Amino acid sequence: MARVHILATGGTIAGQGATDTSSAYRPGSVMIEHLIDSVPGLGMLAEVTGEQFAQISSQDMNELLWRGLANRINELFEGDAADGVVVTHGTDTAEETGYFLHLTVTSARPVVLTGSMRPATSLSADGPLNLYNAVSVAADRDACDRGVMLAINDDLHSARDVTKSSTTDVQTFISPGPGLLGTARLGRIRYFRRPMRRHTTQSGFSANGERRLPRVDVLFSHAGMHADLVRSSVALGARGIVIAGVGNGNVPGPVVNSLAEAVRSGVIVVRATRVGSGDVERGVELDDDDLGFVVADQLSPQKSRILLQLCLAHELDRKAVQDAFYQY
Repeated sequence: MARVHILATGGTIAGQGATDTSSAYRPGSVMIEHLIDSVPGLGMLAEVTGEQFAQISSQDMNELLWRGLANRINELFEGDAADGVVVTHGTDTAEETGYFLHLTVTSARPVVLTGSMRPATSLSADGPLNLYNAVSVAADRDACDRGVMLAINDDLHSARDVTKSSTTDVQTFISPGPGLLGTARLGRIRYFRRPMRRHTTQSGFSANGERRLPRVDVLFSHAGMHADLVRSSVALGARGIVIAGVGNGNVPGPVVNSLAEAVRSGVIVVRATRVGSGDVERGVELDDDDLGFVVADQLSPQKSRILLQLCLAHELDRKAVQDAFYQY
């Protein structure tokens, strides 16, 4: 029987409300032991152990916890203490944590995130079945070498592609463009594809080291956006700026000039898009070569920030950063 270790971080899946129909609740209130006990038949899927890694709302997830999670997962696998790992997580930033782990876990063994849209005390809570399905994937040998995944609402997503699309809908997670990795329903798993970009064992990035990841700010583009936002970001110490641009990663003319100034001062600027899907291409409306900008390709602004932070931490130059956005 496979050994699956669950790392709990809090979130709605561990949330507790005053009543079973209350929309108000306290995330991270239910401990991992109670989450495991709430899922009938879990022990039939794997030899399951649990660990309370953190107890937070996922909006409070940060880079220090990301590095700790990656290092703990690598430690479990390097010590042959688990065949697969499940991370329970709030849904708000699960896609960001998942992508960081996708780039920094060094094993081909399965790592599966899961969470819920309804708290543990809710009528028709979705957490127990999501946890059941996540454990089934983490225990599956065919899940190896697929990178970090998110198992939720019977769907299986790659951490690189998944994003949250609704504030309340249980079917909130989608993978626009590439689509699902597969499905996981009541322990029955079907795979449709493998991730094509570099991850985990093929990644050149590491979570090791004591130094904090460099500051990278995400600036949201809109009609009438002020250029002084760029100058403020640089003045506050940002080593990278990601633009959540309109359309193909665009910003107003004055902002383009401020971003070009930032590049000349040594800041890496990445053009991503606030649109929910599609590529950001070089040289469509802006001369990226002349301006010194990097384009995000298919990555969302929030995931572009993570990749850029890791690139800066590994002291990659602008050309190597652009190559990374095409490879990861």
